[in-house]
Amino acid sequence: MALFTKLPDDALFLCRDDSEESLASFSRHPFELDGMEWQSVEHYFQAMKFTDPALREKIRTAPHPKIAQKTALWQFWKVRKDWKTIQRSMMTRGTWIKVHQYPEIAQKLLDSGERMIVESSNYDYYWGCGRDQRGHNYYGKMLMDVRNKLRQEASGQVVSN
Repeated sequence: MALFTKLPDDALFLCRDDSEESLASFSRHPFELDGMEWQSVEHYFQAMKFTDPALREKIRTAPHPKIAQKTALWQFWKVRKDWKTIQRSMMTRGTWIKVHQYPEIAQKLLDSGERMIVESSNYDYYWGCGRDQRGHNYYGKMLMDVRNKLRQEASGQVVSN
């Protein structure tokens, strides 16, 4: 989002860490990816920060997305070197697979129409809009990109991930 951009009145606000919100990365919608079951997109996203299989497994099997997130934060010095360049791709990949395994979530995303989707974290200026709505809102943008790909897929257009 640009500096001082006013958000549309009909924007769809959500919190990425709301486990009750099906579009959130913390929602408890297990999915299969790369031969493993992930309890949430957040579990997958946090595990992908690392190349160590044991640490990935510890994060994958964490009992709650918040614990997966904290486990990753406590291991910050082990984060893979290319993480900043691939993190949005990893979040998108996990979300794309989740919406394909849960048609009702895909439909909810499609039902949002053309509305802007905003991750309304007060403190996250990367994934969210931040307290003053000056953040990048990459999570909201990612959801809108996934929504557009779902539309393309539904219309028979080729979708590349």
